[in-house]
Amino acid sequence: MDERKQKNRYKVLIVDDSEMNRSILSDILGEEYEIIEAENGEEAVNILRKRGTEVSLVLLDIVMPKMDGFEVLVMMNKYQWIDEIPVIMISAESSNNSVERAFDLGAIDFISRPFDAVVVHRRVVNTIMLYAKQRKLVGMVTDQIYEKEKQSRLMIDILSQIVEFRNGESGMHVLHIHLITEILLKQLFQKTGKYHLTSEDITLISMASALHDVGKIGIPSEILNKPGKLTKEEYKTMKTHPVMGAAMLDELPFHQDEPLLRRAYEICRWHHERYDGRGYPDGLKGDEIPISAQVVALADVYDALVSERVYKRAFSHEVAVEMILDGECGVFNPILLECLVECAERIQDSLDSATFGTSVSEQREIRKITEEMMRHEELSASERTLRLLEHERTKYRFYESMSQEIQFEYTVDPPTFSVSERGAADLGIKEIIMNPAEDETFRQVLGEEILQNFSEHLNASKPKNPVFRFQGILYIHGEPRWHQIICQALWSSEDTPRLQGAIGKAVDIHEQHMRWLHLEQTASHDGLTGLLNRASAEYIVKERLHLNPRGRFAMFVLDLDFFKSANDEHGHIFGDNVLKHLAGKIRESVRDEDVAARMGGDEFMIFISYTTDLDLVVNRIYRSLLGYYENFKISVSMGVAVTAGENLDYETLFHRADEALYSVKVAGRGQYHFYDPSMEEMFAERAPIPRTPVDSEKGAERAGQKSGE
Repeated sequence: MDERKQKNRYKVLIVDDSEMNRSILSDILGEEYEIIEAENGEEAVNILRKRGTEVSLVLLDIVMPKMDGFEVLVMMNKYQWIDEIPVIMISAESSNNSVERAFDLGAIDFISRPFDAVVVHRRVVNTIMLYAKQRKLVGMVTDQIYEKEKQSRLMIDILSQIVEFRNGESGMHVLHIHLITEILLKQLFQKTGKYHLTSEDITLISMASALHDVGKIGIPSEILNKPGKLTKEEYKTMKTHPVMGAAMLDELPFHQDEPLLRRAYEICRWHHERYDGRGYPDGLKGDEIPISAQVVALADVYDALVSERVYKRAFSHEVAVEMILDGECGVFNPILLECLVECAERIQDSLDSATFGTSVSEQREIRKITEEMMRHEELSASERTLRLLEHERTKYRFYESMSQEIQFEYTVDPPTFSVSERGAADLGIKEIIMNPAEDETFRQVLGEEILQNFSEHLNASKPKNPVFRFQGILYIHGEPRWHQIICQALWSSEDTPRLQGAIGKAVDIHEQHMRWLHLEQTASHDGLTGLLNRASAEYIVKERLHLNPRGRFAMFVLDLDFFKSANDEHGHIFGDNVLKHLAGKIRESVRDEDVAARMGGDEFMIFISYTTDLDLVVNRIYRSLLGYYENFKISVSMGVAVTAGENLDYETLFHRADEALYSVKVAGRGQYHFYDPSMEEMFAERAPIPRTPVDSEKGAERAGQKSGE
């Protein structure tokens, strides 16, 4: 593989303390992906720190020295790597608690040891394809969401700037509160599930934080901008701004049910409450205070300490954190104080680089928010995991019942055909074919007949009856071999099920088919013509109709016109030679897999499957039978009946072809008719067919004419 292709391959990080396990996984995936190995959790985290943006997937063991798989997931959450890098757990530890904990920490799939190479490979491919599709979807939608997000942010920022302008401040306070609130919320989200936060909650609270002091619009400017200490009366007036801000929002005549407005109301009214109940305006205590207001309160105090005001100088970051932890600025939720300590460095870095407005860094941050919203709304991990697990369980149960034949999978969206490694090698195709309908090589290898049968059976399947089967020829290493195709359609579990695809296998029945052919070549054949006899043909046709009940089949029943005159004028030996001549023409006009038989006397039967235009096939076969044997003109009458996907038995199909043949004889012979339901009533009581010869010109005119021509 050249260096450029090697560089562009997806990278898979395998984390397992067992060298043997890493080696097995490398063997399974090494040809398609670039493999990076880590023998413990610490080494994996170091690799992700240095090369995280390059890694497309992590295969992660649970039980390892130094740092186990769960601890690796915690670190991936802490540094937000889990948002971009999917993780599949691979472990012998498969208890419900372990699996549930892995999913809670962000893993998207779980594979138990010992490894099944096909399952591992398919899940890796599916996961990487899923995330690639997700990133493409996010990229397409992000710009649209960003524009809406920018407009909303702009309006809120303008309103907040008005407040800050009246307050005599620089305007950076609004941006700082937004940044600090978001950092604290993300840290809280990673630290505990106590407050049931979602990525959407974090976005809404961070945005609504800009309105925390909107009530100050109603405070006189001489109080807002007083450089010295406020009097008791002035302080009492200042303390009314939370209630005024909440009232402004509560009295808006529109959008009262919007989540953003509800969050803004919480923050406006209660961001001066304190965890010990000594805040205002309502004296709420502990978690009576909404978590949105608790976080904004902490952010507000921190930024007030590190910013210069008309009444105070700015404190350093370290001093501000120390003052908050020492309780000099009120009492806060202990969990939030832990979050402040853990992300203090991140807060300082963010404030140092923050600028107001839609800067490049802010645009990047907003794009990240929209990507998280897209992941949450369109491809949430829990829904995706449940869907994949259910899909894999169905697939695994089905594969368990299979032996080592060719195994395959088809998905409707995106249209993808996947075949087992052995099957791909046997057929000479790729293991994964995207858009198989447009892949000429794939269609040539499988053949239009098998693809047509598969499509018709799949579309006719039902959720309560998903299994179907049919027969056809597959070319194994270029050699045609008969196979039985057994499939199970996959349906979604929704109230209105959707067809999602199919899984299946192709079983080689060539030897069995050859035994049928051997049977056909011995006692099953007519002694004069070498074609199948009536009994053998009936058995084979019945078997094929049974194995492929919705297949597209056609039956031809035909006999020689004026055959009696050949015997009467030239003798029975001549008549036998005419029959052998016609049998040879029939044999030349059909394929090896078709059924050709002498039904008795001068009557013959042909049974074929078809995918192309049947009119052309019938016309070609009919005309190939016409001609001369010595000086005797060969003319035939033929009736044709088709299944057209209808589940017909042998007797019904033969009866219809015979009715069509009878209609030709009534019309004067020398042509072919397709069966039509009207024939049943027309020929309910058959009249004898006149056997008088017609002149050669009339016979020639009729020979080869199709009904209606």
